[in-house]
Amino acid sequence: MDVQGEDQADRQPRFGFPRRVRGPFSIIVSRLAIAFGFIVLGTVVVFLGRSGYRDSTGHPLGLLTSFYYSAVTLTTIGYGDVVPASDSARVVNTLVITPLRLGFLLVLVGTTISALTERTRAEWREQSWRSKVRQHTVVVGYGTKGRAAVATLRERGTRPGEIVVVDVGAGAVGEANRHGIVGIVGDGTRSEVLARAELGKAGHVLIATASDETAVLAALTARRMNATAVITASVARAENVALLREGGADNVITSSETAGHLLGVASLSPSVGTVLEELLSAGLGLEVAERSPDPAEVGRDPRQVSEPVLAVVRDGEPLRYSDPRVGAVRADDRLVIARETPGARRRGAGRDEKG
Repeated sequence: MDVQGEDQADRQPRFGFPRRVRGPFSIIVSRLAIAFGFIVLGTVVVFLGRSGYRDSTGHPLGLLTSFYYSAVTLTTIGYGDVVPASDSARVVNTLVITPLRLGFLLVLVGTTISALTERTRAEWREQSWRSKVRQHTVVVGYGTKGRAAVATLRERGTRPGEIVVVDVGAGAVGEANRHGIVGIVGDGTRSEVLARAELGKAGHVLIATASDETAVLAALTARRMNATAVITASVARAENVALLREGGADNVITSSETAGHLLGVASLSPSVGTVLEELLSAGLGLEVAERSPDPAEVGRDPRQVSEPVLAVVRDGEPLRYSDPRVGAVRADDRLVIARETPGARRRGAGRDEKG
């Protein structure tokens, strides 16, 4: 592990924005094409006004000589064997050929200019992003859990521009950028790093770090910076759940125990395991969702709702559908339901069609 590199990344968090990456060969070819285009344009201008030019050989200017003059002039070689002789030719050289020469030179030194302006462009994009971002989701940790969380968010309709990834690895942030997501290379337990992610304006924070200790520190820092955001964290060991909740996490997922429970259920009842996998995996056909009740559902028992109701969220507290406190559905309730994902691929559908 490169500790020195990670420490440096922690001290100097860096933004990563989605962008289209072009290869060096593509860049060189495009710049050569632009430069050649300038020469061709200069050739056309000189050839159309060829009567105003004088060749040292005494011959009238042809297309080849016009091309030669344009090339040596735009490249600033200038042998002097072809010169503008008339006033109109000199005006054209001043107003047309000279700007073409400057453009040609700018293309040739484009790599240097690009390097000099890259920092300015990055700062402008960061400031523009900061002025627009609101109620976004900050994902701390972009490992296996973080990627799965982001994939689920996008499956449920969250746009890439509404997600910010924070990770100590530049490679992880680069992968997020390739999926259209803004990323920050830095330690998600440090307030200055989370501040660059505009955590103070975030609506949700997902903590999916590799270690429980890091998750606790990230939750403490995030809650101190934002008192209203919904913080959801993942831990490996159940004994750390209380620490996360005391640190400000609203929801804590115990990954190891949850995975073990699913394994046990699947071994005893494979069908139940299959249904649970579909509920927990994006795009397999079933999903757990939360919605407001329809007007026709208000006043009914939760078991009379068209979709299976798992719980009723009332005054911020989730109540099981069978809880006697639920009674009838209210207009201000939220229903946690199980439903079929529209357009989702069905397990075994391909085999059924082939059969």
